Amino acid sequence: MLEPTDNLDDHGPGDLPPIPGKRYFTIGEVSQLCGVKPHVLRYWEQEFPQLRPSKRRGNRRYYQRHDVIMVRQIRNLLYDQGFTIGGARQQLSGEGARQDLNQTHQILRQMRVELEDVLQLLRR
Repeated sequence: MLEPTDNLDDHGPGDLPPIPGKRYFTIGEVSQLCGVKPHVLRYWEQEFPQLRPSKRRGNRRYYQRHDVIMVRQIRNLLYDQGFTIGGARQQLSGEGARQDLNQTHQILRQMRVELEDVLQLLRR
């Protein structure tokens, strides 16, 4: 099984174990590290283009450190933040962040207009 190792403060959200300092992880190890069953990981590979573990002999999956971090991000979006698969995919592609930024700009513009109206009322 997985042994605790010296690693760079890679503690995940909640009570997930730290990511050991090794190069490749099996699907079983990633399952334990991320608190997600192997069949869910295989499904997420189909749904999230960012998650592409390398496959070797006999179609065995080997996840790298960045894949484990991506799985934890996906898990956080779906399980902790309540996103749908499509919403999580959008967040990871950056579209969600752009939409949030556009909404923030709209709110700020509206606030500015309202503050200018208040200022004009105060000047009267």
